[in-house]
Amino acid sequence: MRPLSILTVLAVLTLSGCASGSNPADPYESFNRGVYKFNDGLDRTVAKPLAQGYDKVMPSPAKSMVNNFFSNLDDVVVTANDLLQFKFKQAASDASRVLINSTFGIFGLINVASRLEKHNEDFGQTLGYWGVQPGPYVMLPLLGPSTMRDGFGRVVDTVPSQSGKIKPVATRNSLYGLNGVKTRAQLLEAEKVMDQTTLDRYQFIRDAYLQYRLNLVYDGDPPRPKYDDYEDYGDPDMPAAEPSSPAPEPTSPTPTSAPAK
Repeated sequence: MRPLSILTVLAVLTLSGCASGSNPADPYESFNRGVYKFNDGLDRTVAKPLAQGYDKVMPSPAKSMVNNFFSNLDDVVVTANDLLQFKFKQAASDASRVLINSTFGIFGLINVASRLEKHNEDFGQTLGYWGVQPGPYVMLPLLGPSTMRDGFGRVVDTVPSQSGKIKPVATRNSLYGLNGVKTRAQLLEAEKVMDQTTLDRYQFIRDAYLQYRLNLVYDGDPPRPKYDDYEDYGDPDMPAAEPSSPAPEPTSPTPTSAPAK
């Protein structure tokens, strides 16, 4: 799980009091773009260089062990949210992953339970599962893209998370930092593609995040938008449907004149 910052709560409380903008999903776009510029500047000067160094220096086996360790910690949160969504079969599988990898996998460093599917559940998804709408899009300082619902979910997920229980505090903070660098390193290749194909990085990140979260809430099968009537969408270029002409009534055959005798 990502480290939680007090800035998360402050940002949510601040944004709940003022709204402006034209995009229905992003009414705080002006504010969000300012936060994005701050995050982007911090990323270019600190996070990205650290991620590039990590990617270059760390051998592949070490990277795998780091990924497995944090994935195992995350499975605890995933299991808790499985239960809250009544996905009991999935919860049994994820709990088994935690048990097997924590013991035979040496605290999760080795993914012994690789045959068991890895799932992705958090409290933001749990709220969505029970019908809570995502609310406005929010760009959080340091933490990046979110929504009101997902921001609240981050806070709740700290309860079952094992990361916050690690002692001493210096070790816990070091693990938070390592997890952040590891996550950023995994995005280096995707960032290259985005830079080559995107004019507005902020808009791309926002739209991709919202679509990604929608897919997660519906387990990869989100409902399709309805396009029953073009007029509902006010598209002047779309011709209105013409009423079908009634079928012509059948006519009785003209009687044939009898031949003259």
